[in-house]
Amino acid sequence: MTDRPRNLGELRASGYQPRSVKDEMRANLLGRLADGRPLFPGILGYDQTVIPQVQNAVLSRHDMLFLGLRGQGKTRMLRLLVELLDETIPVVAGSEMHDDPLQPLSKFARERVTAEGDGCPVEWIGREDRYNEKLATPDVTIADLIGEIDLIKHAEGQHLSSEDVLHFGLVPRSHRGIFCMNELPDLSPKIQVGLFNVLEERDVQIRGFPVRLELDLCMVFSANPEDYTNRGRLVTPLKDRIGSVIRTHYPLTREIGVRITEENAWVDRGGAVGVIVPGWIKEVVEEIARLARSSPHVNQQSGVSVRMSIANMENAISNAERRAAVLGQAAAVVRVSDLVALRASSRGKMELNMTEEPGEEDGLVSRLAEEAVRNVFDAALETRQFRDVVEHFETGEPVAVGDDVPAGELLERLEAIPDFVGQLDELLARLDPDLDESVGDDSTRQSARASVAEFVLEGLHCHNRLNKSTRSGQAKYGL
Repeated sequence: MTDRPRNLGELRASGYQPRSVKDEMRANLLGRLADGRPLFPGILGYDQTVIPQVQNAVLSRHDMLFLGLRGQGKTRMLRLLVELLDETIPVVAGSEMHDDPLQPLSKFARERVTAEGDGCPVEWIGREDRYNEKLATPDVTIADLIGEIDLIKHAEGQHLSSEDVLHFGLVPRSHRGIFCMNELPDLSPKIQVGLFNVLEERDVQIRGFPVRLELDLCMVFSANPEDYTNRGRLVTPLKDRIGSVIRTHYPLTREIGVRITEENAWVDRGGAVGVIVPGWIKEVVEEIARLARSSPHVNQQSGVSVRMSIANMENAISNAERRAAVLGQAAAVVRVSDLVALRASSRGKMELNMTEEPGEEDGLVSRLAEEAVRNVFDAALETRQFRDVVEHFETGEPVAVGDDVPAGELLERLEAIPDFVGQLDELLARLDPDLDESVGDDSTRQSARASVAEFVLEGLHCHNRLNKSTRSGQAKYGL
């Protein structure tokens, strides 16, 4: 930063030419496209759907509204737009509106440039300082967004006829940057009307004060489809002034959902107990959320957030971690019986329809978990290959499982089933080859085999080949 111009004279001599925020974003996006760099690093599943819409909007120099249900990464993408800004830009030193030294906007900057000329000091600010965000709530006022007459400044001797008496809101303070308004329809209609001039004419006027600020900024918004389409929640002229509406969505495939959960869930605990999550458990956790998004018992206008899968994964890991700590084991493998912990992390992540009884979330989660296990089971295994297991239970004793049963004890209970325990290594290699190769010590492999066994038993139960009785967190499989 020391080699950058430090005053207006040096800035002019450097050949610096001001450009608008949207031209800046457009040029930087074209550079990223030419270099093959991603627009939203870490955002998965949007490469062919959402990201091209955003790229077109930026190239068109549009303001944008991201429209989608909760947990679809809208705010995260809006915040990543700051990466399209230049690394640093010059501003008049001390300016609260980040005035361009060659095109000062505020009275403070204009007077300082006039008074000090080429000696006017210049500061350089980073792209992170050029992003402002506000959550729309019913109590947001025009003063918060646009500005107000500061009576304290007036009491200190400033005249009401002077621009010095103004206190600028977030929108003017976002001059030469990006302003984000989350949950736009929650703004009251009169506040929405106050944004008309900013979006169309790029200027603001405070309480009829005879000053117009021609702002240079990119405005971006987020909204829920239900609020956006519900007449009266978002005034029609405001919709008309937003250049592009970007529709987001939940992961289109189970594989993408699993990757999102892996990248966002707290998996690596770094403690004394190591927890391994088999591939089939990852798929079951994601499938539960996917099934909830199509369930007639769930309010689909509210949606089922990706955060549900993330929280469920963390609780399943914690349940296995707790079991290992209680049993004094150094490592644990997540099992189907650990999915009982998903009830707590699923509550509040989905809203039931009005026809459902309050408190029915736990029962719905259990049913969704069973259906998820069946779907994942069908993708890799067939029930007919476990005929010996079913035949054994026709004459043999039920087998009790649970999240507190040690892996070794569970495998001992299954020894009575002919050839079943001997198949577990082969099944492990088929279901999760990476896990099969990574577990070498006897204790961890034993836990992995126990997890496979529980998955098979639950899969047979979901296909009505075995009965299952549950009581106090324990389950018994039999006929």
